Amino acid sequence: MKRVDAVVVGAGINGMAAAARLAGAGWSVALVDQHPRVGGFVAGEERTVPGYRHDTYSSWHPLFVTGPVYAELGADLHRHGLEYANSDGPVTASVSDAGDVTIGHRDVEQTVAGFAEPADRDAYRAAIQRFGAHAAHIGGLLGSELRSPGVLGPLWGLARAGGRHELTAYAREVATSGRAWLRTHFRGPEADRLWAPWLLHAGLAPDSASGGLMVPVFAATMHAAGLPVVVGGAGNFVSAWERLLAERGVTVHTGRRVERVVLQDGAAAGVAGDGWSITAERAVLASVTPPALYGSLLPPGAVPAAVAGDAARFRPGRAAMQVHVALSAPVPWRDPALAAVPLVHVSDGSASTAIACAEAEAGLLPRRPTVVVGQQHVLDPSRVPAGAAALWLQLQEVPFAPVGDAAGELDVSAGWDATLARGYADRVLDRVAAHAPGLRDLVVGTDVITPADLAAYNPNAVAGDPYGGSAELDQNFIWRAGHATPVPRLWHIGASTHPGPGLGGASGHLVAGRLLTPTPRERLRRMISVRPG
Repeated sequence: MKRVDAVVVGAGINGMAAAARLAGAGWSVALVDQHPRVGGFVAGEERTVPGYRHDTYSSWHPLFVTGPVYAELGADLHRHGLEYANSDGPVTASVSDAGDVTIGHRDVEQTVAGFAEPADRDAYRAAIQRFGAHAAHIGGLLGSELRSPGVLGPLWGLARAGGRHELTAYAREVATSGRAWLRTHFRGPEADRLWAPWLLHAGLAPDSASGGLMVPVFAATMHAAGLPVVVGGAGNFVSAWERLLAERGVTVHTGRRVERVVLQDGAAAGVAGDGWSITAERAVLASVTPPALYGSLLPPGAVPAAVAGDAARFRPGRAAMQVHVALSAPVPWRDPALAAVPLVHVSDGSASTAIACAEAEAGLLPRRPTVVVGQQHVLDPSRVPAGAAALWLQLQEVPFAPVGDAAGELDVSAGWDATLARGYADRVLDRVAAHAPGLRDLVVGTDVITPADLAAYNPNAVAGDPYGGSAELDQNFIWRAGHATPVPRLWHIGASTHPGPGLGGASGHLVAGRLLTPTPRERLRRMISVRPG
């Protein structure tokens, strides 16, 4: 048994951020995770052949470098070895089935130069300028406790900056789909092809509500921050965190599965597993899904029935999978401009992406999946042998338990076994090879991570969903799981809580900040204790 001020369950980005912030303020902290190493869905390995380092799961860090955790801890992480590579030129692109290429650059003017309609160029400039004028307030809202008075500051700031008209407009965009927003603002297909596939990275589909807000968020963020990747691979990000946590005195317990939150007089007093326990004097923070927290870690009756019922109804989103490919030479893109782009979507924009999402939601393997083609070696050549290349392929429109194949080609009766994994990976590679003739001849190694593999690796990836639960509007923003729980001293963090999935670490940072902020009673007690006489 060990006694600490706080126990943090789950060592993903939110757990690490919370532990580091609390420990930096002088708290004794234990960080517990069932895996042999911290990091959660941040990992880097040689998964194909020796000499090729792949980011196993997540890879791109624009949300991290623009967020509050990096603002507070970035200098320390760099001191411990973190280094980023980024692009000042092309950042992202899309290539349609017909071979039409649209490229997004860090520079807005270079981006709109590829738009055929002059009116679309003006509309795009205006959208980026508008978001830039309100970015601090919108970021404050997305990074605030939406159920607390703290949200009033960003709201008031946005009201002063834009007035009632802008407040109403942003509220409408939260209710608007990405496809509808793009169709409203642009006549040509370029903006839609470029940014509609990015909605998948927020766990959305082109016709999901809130896409009207997220499209300009993605676009403006990438113009401002690019798509930074960790030099040497995501494993170096984890190493920097390990050093920082050790420096701050956080006790890291890996290889331990937390089986229950220990209660004392109705309040959280620690955690326990098979033959071990840790006592928490001040707080327990759990980076888990709502069903895990309220249905497994807490005993029956610990929270009101309504809370337990809401948690049981929390839905996972679509499943995802990864395909890592080692190549003996760079990708032979038919359009050579794509060779310099770190991330390419093979997609027709809203049209094909929406169809693939609908097929996956129906339990079918999509006929024409949206393929996220990561070329991290373009930014960081150290990841591959000289003259070689690698592909980080992400599929965000796949069913966890397939009932059929929309193309009528693959047998799904055995689920995600090795045969189905190879067959679907071949379909994905063929979609890329259609725009890069000769690609298949360059393949020297392939590794497939199926939805079943994701779910087996991370208990928060329920049904193969890497985003901690569906991000549709009824499970997002104020309707995402809250951080305070009905159990005193027990706090909920992670992708299942506001502000949702991503590498920002915001929920862990927010909860640590609340724990470090004196309550009104504590402030009064301090005032009395320092009063003369």
